[in-house]
Amino acid sequence: MKDDNSAHEQRPDPDELLDRYGLRESAAMNATDDNEEDEEVAPSAQPGDSHRPTRGRLRVYLGMAAGVGKTYAMLNEGRRRKERGTDVAIGYVEAHHRPRTAEQIGDLEIIPRKSIPYKGIILEEMDVDAILRRHPTVALVDELAHTNAPGSRNAKRYQDVEELLAAGITVISTLNIQHLESLNDLIESITGVRQRETLPDRILDQADEVELIDIAPDALRARLRHGNVYPPERAQRALDNYFSMSNLTALRELALRRTAEKTEAQLEGMMRGGERLAESAWQTTATERVMVAFDARPHSQQLLRDGWRLARGLKAPLLAVTVSKPVWQGGHNHRDHLTAEDDALRANERLAEDLGAEVLHLQGIDIAATLARVAHERHVTQIVIGQPTQSRWREALFGSVVNRLLRLATGADVHVVPRRNGSK
Repeated sequence: MKDDNSAHEQRPDPDELLDRYGLRESAAMNATDDNEEDEEVAPSAQPGDSHRPTRGRLRVYLGMAAGVGKTYAMLNEGRRRKERGTDVAIGYVEAHHRPRTAEQIGDLEIIPRKSIPYKGIILEEMDVDAILRRHPTVALVDELAHTNAPGSRNAKRYQDVEELLAAGITVISTLNIQHLESLNDLIESITGVRQRETLPDRILDQADEVELIDIAPDALRARLRHGNVYPPERAQRALDNYFSMSNLTALRELALRRTAEKTEAQLEGMMRGGERLAESAWQTTATERVMVAFDARPHSQQLLRDGWRLARGLKAPLLAVTVSKPVWQGGHNHRDHLTAEDDALRANERLAEDLGAEVLHLQGIDIAATLARVAHERHVTQIVIGQPTQSRWREALFGSVVNRLLRLATGADVHVVPRRNGSK
């Protein structure tokens, strides 16, 4: 077994990752590689069904923050494909009053947006129905994590994109690293800003292509100072706060890591005979299995995200388990008895599902014993559970779920996660 120093020497630095995977900004912004598979294949029928199109491909331009050039790269890619004869249309683009970005639209067809009245004002959103009727081969859709206006066809833009993909339309889109749901707590701890617009990590995981639009933090800050990202009155505030050197460096590292992870997963899929086969193989043969114990407390969101990161690093399935005390009145199920915690628990369940976890909602008088039984039955190797919240005298008198779980024979490593940011 190699020692830690040897392992450290073999670990590539970020610049090596950029060169190895061809992720430098110059390649993303100016590449015209003839070997790149840009030519689109018209939707074709599946065997036995002449009316069912093949699923469209999803390409995502990923960046560390606003202003790195994602929308510019998306539009530039659309123009190059159009020049080669591909049917390209803009489903939605947000130029943010940036002249160079607006110039890239050029003669690309823009499908009109849909106007939605809301509280006395008119909001504009992407018109999914119009795009489906037009049915271009490639649709350019900006800001994948965007939350649609109330009354829209779908709550989130990534759901609109899923409809386009299912209809056989290839979509090219953009995304900032801070909008990934699994990184929500980490991004807040880095920047001090809570991201309200997020999307499930599975959307990026399932993308056919992810291309990093990278730029040095100093260069991005220079763009802000020159007024190329925000108007002057907003630029200085951004430089002093979210776009500080420390924030941008940390965000850049996250974007680099995530792009490298995606590239590694695609390489493994090709080596094993296809991405779908590889995904199935990991689920059936992975020796590691991660279980997160959660409840209605806000701290559970941190547990679920930490558990997801652990499972991803181990390439292991993720199981999310919540245990409720039985409700005996009239023999009714506990869900028939609404409590103040119900909405919070359901919200945490939805988060677990968005993170790709299998969710189990069980009943049991002894919560620790129920968790231990599930861990044994499902061959769990890693358990993530929250720090006890009850007072020390109650813990001494009645014991805690954590202490009981540690004493039970689960055969798994138990990770006790402390509370952060004052969560309970």
